Amino acid sequence: MTSILNADLHCHSVVSDGTLTPEALAARAKTYGVELWALTDHDEIGGQQRAAAAAKAIGLHYLTGVEISVTFIHQTVHIVGLGFDANNTALQQGLINTRGGRGQRAREMSDGLAKVGIHGAYEGALKFAGNLELISRTHFARFLVESGVCRETNEVFRKYLTEGKPGYVEHRWASLKDAVTWIREAGGVAVIAHPARYKFSTNEEFALFTEFKSHGGQGVEVVTGSHSAPEYLVYADMAREFGLAASRGSDFHSPDESHTELGTLPYLSGTLTPVWELLTDRIQLAPVVSAEAAACNAP
Repeated sequence: MTSILNADLHCHSVVSDGTLTPEALAARAKTYGVELWALTDHDEIGGQQRAAAAAKAIGLHYLTGVEISVTFIHQTVHIVGLGFDANNTALQQGLINTRGGRGQRAREMSDGLAKVGIHGAYEGALKFAGNLELISRTHFARFLVESGVCRETNEVFRKYLTEGKPGYVEHRWASLKDAVTWIREAGGVAVIAHPARYKFSTNEEFALFTEFKSHGGQGVEVVTGSHSAPEYLVYADMAREFGLAASRGSDFHSPDESHTELGTLPYLSGTLTPVWELLTDRIQLAPVVSAEAAACNAP
């Protein structure tokens, strides 16, 4: 496989904070021309078996995936894991521990929102999450949109859920070393997700990449729904500077909320090493199916 491949290695299902099932995401990825797909739910791999089976049924190559929440220099950073053994007990336990603090954080977020007149946010967010272990800021954002407080989820984040705003609560997630180690010991490749999103200084970002690589991290998202065209170039240069493979993913959550559709990003530059070249033996190959059969599974 080359860099000229429609790979989408970052998206979310109802198992974390997306709105589509793993099966619907697989069908949507196929419809939009994705050739290699990974489901990367937040701190959760409960949807992996369903995603892999759905991909196989429609002739879509698949990699296991997860997005792990990490605290680094007092900020939340996300590390994507690809191509790991989803039955690895150390990875499973690490993710359970990471999810464990979400419930208390959610109650504190609700308390903060109540102080500015927004009541019932915890119960409202839980309705969208379904599972207390997986409740997140996105679920609060959906509640505030449903309640008419804001028009869209991005507005909620700007006004209520980022640092310094009423509903923001810092949470201590896994360490960078822990996340990378869990992924590597499960046979996968660790990737820094959407690095342009973090508000690090130049020195802090250099420290993130340096420490990530020292723990065995091997990749960085270069082309992602969170990056602008100039940022593609910035992080392509960072990948070369640190000797990291490049990844590509939409970070798709919902047809109604996501600005980047599955499979619609630009291809990676041919001068980069695609992350899937490190994982050729972990790609779950799918049989070729007819166009008619694929159409039957389309959303």
